[in-house]
Amino acid sequence: MSRSIRYALVIALAGTGFSSFSQAQMDHSHHGMPAAKPAMAAPEVAWEEGVVKKIDKTAGKISVAHSAQKNGMPAMTMVYKVKDAAALDKLQVNQKIRFTTDAADGTSTLVRMEQVE
Repeated sequence: MSRSIRYALVIALAGTGFSSFSQAQMDHSHHGMPAAKPAMAAPEVAWEEGVVKKIDKTAGKISVAHSAQKNGMPAMTMVYKVKDAAALDKLQVNQKIRFTTDAADGTSTLVRMEQVE
């Protein structure tokens, strides 16, 4: 490759690099771009109801008999891990509760619970 062609290639590549860098630094708000959409609100928590059947404070688990759930799960008795094991001290067997779950870790974890009067 001749020296003049290499020089022209270097100049062309350098010009491309500087041009894209300068464009990246420009304010693009005047280019007719739509405004950013606001972040979506957090989804509403689906509270379920059930009856406490067994409490295992040592393992941090609770058995709950629940009705059909909003996510399509039929009525059954399930064992849940509890996010806050200290909350088990406030519960008794045969007590009605409202609860929310999270299955993100591959198991159903009872995240929040409240006593139902």
